[in-house]
Amino acid sequence: MLQSPPALILASTSRYRRELLERLRIAFTVQSPEVDETPLPGEAPAAMAVRLALAKARAVAALHPEAVVIGSDQVADLDGQPIGKPGTHERAVAQLQAMRGKQIVFQTAVAVVCQSRGFAGQDLAPVVVRFRDLTDAEIETYLRAEQPYDCAGSAKSEGLGISLLSAIESDDPTALIGLPLIRTCALLREAGINPLAST
Repeated sequence: MLQSPPALILASTSRYRRELLERLRIAFTVQSPEVDETPLPGEAPAAMAVRLALAKARAVAALHPEAVVIGSDQVADLDGQPIGKPGTHERAVAQLQAMRGKQIVFQTAVAVVCQSRGFAGQDLAPVVVRFRDLTDAEIETYLRAEQPYDCAGSAKSEGLGISLLSAIESDDPTALIGLPLIRTCALLREAGINPLAST
């Protein structure tokens, strides 16, 4: 008798991550992780992204020990300093002004945890993004159109935000949107869920 795969939970309320995970055509539910996302003193952006992705997955896995739980986090890295979600128009303007003409690394981490199986894995998908030397008027036009205040670094590349950029370098194309699906699939297979398994 074939054993059914464990339940899958996305530990995130991000609609971007939910839409990305739907591409894998696996049934899943969504639960908000209760995690403090405050950076630790002196914490590097990459380390912060990995720590938070794992913390989110573990927080939800503690409530659902039999399930496989995906956690993810993204931190923009500007010269070693973390840049998160702006939250407001004014902070988004300041972020984009600071990033124009520069190279930013969007550190996107994913973690997969199954408490009952003792499985916990994580990976990091850095995306190197080069911003154009944007004018203040271009920044305003973009922000008014997209209102990307829930996006790390105010950069919504799947929309009008692509016009802010001169180049993107990544080996996991969905990482910049918020969930690196190549790495997610690899971790899910390790945890016992194969998107290509016959049902």
